Amino acid sequence: MIEALKSEEIVNKVGGKFKLTALIQRRLVELIQGARPLVERKRGMTDMEVVIQEILDDKIGIDYEQSPFVKRPGELK
Repeated sequence: MIEALKSEEIVNKVGGKFKLTALIQRRLVELIQGARPLVERKRGMTDMEVVIQEILDDKIGIDYEQSPFVKRPGELK
């Protein structure tokens, strides 16, 4: 499962390595705090493997529309 991180497919799904890292970190925190996995957790699957599978299955991603860092047309600087 961690082999998926070596592929450009997962990086391209979220728009870059830094965005991927941020997404993984945020989701890992959610899982550690008790959030339920969005994919079936197979026996022996780590939280990191769960997050990677969620990304590959398009269960989680970055919502650019809700981001406070994205400037929308007509907004002040």
